[in-house]
Amino acid sequence: MKAKDIMTKNVITVKPDDTVEKVVKLLMEYNITGLPVVDENNHVLGIITEGDLIYRSNELKMPRYLAILDSYIFFENPNNLEKQIKKMIGYVVKDVMTEKVIAADIDDTIEELSKLMTNNKVNRLPILENGVLVGIVSRRDIIKSYSIRE
Repeated sequence: MKAKDIMTKNVITVKPDDTVEKVVKLLMEYNITGLPVVDENNHVLGIITEGDLIYRSNELKMPRYLAILDSYIFFENPNNLEKQIKKMIGYVVKDVMTEKVIAADIDDTIEELSKLMTNNKVNRLPILENGVLVGIVSRRDIIKSYSIRE
């Protein structure tokens, strides 16, 4: 069996400028845990999950720094602090989403999908055909496929 045999074809997606409030409503309405973020041509730009939304409620981790004569030397990249702040107070999807997306091809086997999920610790894989989103596979889809095989 391949991704195309078990994927959900009518994928619920959001755009980068959609609000976080819209994401929460979609997650609740459809009883799902994550949504691909796509552009107008259905290319995947990111993914937004419950984990991204929960991150917003965590305390901000302040960077470690050393004060020397009215100057500050940061031991961490200041861009990381900026990203953390954006993610915590983000109002739109692009500020909160995970940009690094692990995706699979429509012809990948269930075994390949399982390995991708396990190795990358992800719960869902956008399924692409020629770089365009055509479906999504969750861990539950893979579990269901075992009953189809028997």
